[in-house]
Amino acid sequence: MIYITGDTHGDFSRIERFCEKFQPSRDDIMIILGDAGFNYYGGKRDQRVKERMSGMPITIFSIHGNHEIRPGKIPSYQLATWHGGTVFVEEAYPNLLFAVDGEVYDLDGHQTVVIGGAYSVDKYYRLANGWNWWPDEQPSPEMKKGIEKVLDYHGWKVDAVLSHTVPLKYEPVEVFMSCIDQSKVDKSTETWLDSIEDRLTYRHWYAGHYHTEKSIDKLTILFESIREFTV
Repeated sequence: MIYITGDTHGDFSRIERFCEKFQPSRDDIMIILGDAGFNYYGGKRDQRVKERMSGMPITIFSIHGNHEIRPGKIPSYQLATWHGGTVFVEEAYPNLLFAVDGEVYDLDGHQTVVIGGAYSVDKYYRLANGWNWWPDEQPSPEMKKGIEKVLDYHGWKVDAVLSHTVPLKYEPVEVFMSCIDQSKVDKSTETWLDSIEDRLTYRHWYAGHYHTEKSIDKLTILFESIREFTV
């Protein structure tokens, strides 16, 4: 079985409760749509979280959000082949996997492309308080070109998309914080995803990031709920 949920930000209690209730196995997969919280502090605090979650009887497959270090920047991560694509994995935590942006994975027979990253609206607040922020939180121009090349190869047709943020047309503006001046928010990733969505033939698109639950057209934004991955 494959399940999917939104941002966890280091609080995996919902996944722990899920595992206790349903008793999955390592053959089952839990997708986290970015900001998982495994790689935020970059030290022993992260390791303690990983040690706890590596004991869960499920495989956790996370995409890159905007509140975490990219796995490729952490020396302990290695590349491995998984479900027809490439993932980042640490030898000590073999059930905690991170997607590589632009890879297409075969998830229960569904060709699924991953597109991580987003802009942090709390960027300057975090910097002012000495909290972690990473300049490569959004996909770079090179990454975007690489993802487009992958989609070219697949004839601009997949079954599903897993992203952190959403195409601009699908932004859930009703949950935007009034204290944030949206005119100063970098929406280049969302604008680019708009262009991807316009060209792409797909059956379902899943995203996180906005801490809300919403379905519109073929897109579903998830936060705290856990659902079966369906396409």
